[in-house]
Amino acid sequence: MNFLKTTAVSALALGLTAGASLADDCKIKVGVLHSLSGTMAISETTLKDTMLMLVADQNEKGGLLGCELEAVVVDPASDWPLFAEKARELLTVHDVDVIFGNWTSVSRKSVLPVIEELNGLLFYPVQYEGEESSKNVFYTGAAPNQQAIPATDYFLDELGVEKFALLGTDYVYPRTTNNILESYLEGKGIAEEDIFVNYTPFGHSDWSKIVADVVALGADGKKVGVISTINGDANIGFYKELAAAGISADDIPVVAFSVGEEELSGLDTSNLVGHLAAWNYFQSADTEANEAFIAKWKDLMGEERVTNDPMEAHYIGFNMWANAVAEAGTADVDAVREKMYGQKFANLTGGTAEMLPNHHLAKPVLIGEILEDGQFDIISATDPVPGDAWTDFLPESAVLKSDWKDLGCGMYNTSTSTCVQLKSNY
Repeated sequence: MNFLKTTAVSALALGLTAGASLADDCKIKVGVLHSLSGTMAISETTLKDTMLMLVADQNEKGGLLGCELEAVVVDPASDWPLFAEKARELLTVHDVDVIFGNWTSVSRKSVLPVIEELNGLLFYPVQYEGEESSKNVFYTGAAPNQQAIPATDYFLDELGVEKFALLGTDYVYPRTTNNILESYLEGKGIAEEDIFVNYTPFGHSDWSKIVADVVALGADGKKVGVISTINGDANIGFYKELAAAGISADDIPVVAFSVGEEELSGLDTSNLVGHLAAWNYFQSADTEANEAFIAKWKDLMGEERVTNDPMEAHYIGFNMWANAVAEAGTADVDAVREKMYGQKFANLTGGTAEMLPNHHLAKPVLIGEILEDGQFDIISATDPVPGDAWTDFLPESAVLKSDWKDLGCGMYNTSTSTCVQLKSNY
């Protein structure tokens, strides 16, 4: 049944819609760049399915500019260099007009020079470390000030955490995020020796020593909290080890930045009740728009399929892009970019997201507590927070701002009033 549902979505996304009057001589191509195999498939396959659903919906509405939308799907297979090759394939072989894709920052960093060289347009839907602003990328996931900082404040202010274990997968997003958090925590009076930082490879499975080290951090009786930037299927082993060690959320709370409903659907959540995640969306959000989105998703994909934050990011980003294309009267990248600034679209959680001149969204920050059914009880929500490309908590970044609309610069130094060129490290 799920195969049939997925096939139906794929057929719709390719423009095989009934009742829509679309021109035969034009197509607008939407590239989908998500891992369908490898360690990140646990998270990214759902985003591919989301894009097929969104493209199908748009075709049912009549496409764009009288043209069909065609989804072009490739599988970079959780292989970071392959992401760059597949991005180039989408732009040069398939001639796509836009790309929605990537999960990890290392995959995005791999794609970035290709997108910039070929003047492509990428919508990136996942929380990330910031410290980047490209005129060819719209960042629809959370920047650190929209996830990591508010979650840390919750630990400090609401839970009374005094010692922090920063556990991450060994790549750019966790390392940069934790660098920001270390600086932020020290500024809040947390001593350097009360911050434990550890990195593990993708797919890491033996968590016994690391969990024991976290437990030992609280040997003096101070409250310990874990901030997790662990990505992919390594989360399964981590949470299992916590449960095996008899650690509850009351003992050592964990707040995760890469664990949502999709990841929890593969876990026994009975021992995870009370642990936290910080996102901008949870399936449990009680709004009419979210109810309709969930119903459509489950109708197409099966009752057991869940929704999550990066899905909402694609939902917002895709609809903003479609509106920008309609306003521009073309899918041309430069014309669409100009129409993206100030685009507004309703969040599934309520309120309205807005695209800022720094290519980031303004949207609310939510903290959810894991329930036994794998859903989240939303225990904290903010007003919309403008995404910040450059953190205020690293000296070299605090003087930078991004403004592609008026300044035409992603690294404007406010101290020198000059536009700085981002140094490539690819």
